[in-house]
Amino acid sequence: MPIYKISLVREGRVACYEQQIRSSANASAILQTYLADVDREHFVVLLLYQNNRVLGVHTVSVGSLTSSIVHPRETFKAAILANAAAIICGHNHPSGDCQPSKEDRAITQRLKEGGALLGINLLDHVIVGAMVRTKIRRR
Repeated sequence: MPIYKISLVREGRVACYEQQIRSSANASAILQTYLADVDREHFVVLLLYQNNRVLGVHTVSVGSLTSSIVHPRETFKAAILANAAAIICGHNHPSGDCQPSKEDRAITQRLKEGGALLGINLLDHVIVGAMVRTKIRRR
């Protein structure tokens, strides 16, 4: 029988001037910097301490020009390993159109429910594009 060890590996650093998330605008600014030059849709999570200080960022999925595959299991994996109290999800729309799709709304609801089961709050879900941002969670 195999014995497994699960660990979180730090891959590098990204400039983050907002050390504490106080609004969707703060989260959007961080995500816009992190996703600035990507040419495909990326779905990421900001991992947060209890006081909403940024613990780190994790890329959950890299998709195509118009979509990415998102599953709660993959979304919360890094949050569990990092002992995050909360997360903010975000993804980019390379087209620049930041209007949430029905799929965006559905995955937000699914992640909210999954986070509630795990005790990890989903605080927001932000879409960023060419200098535009939209939040889904509070709509």
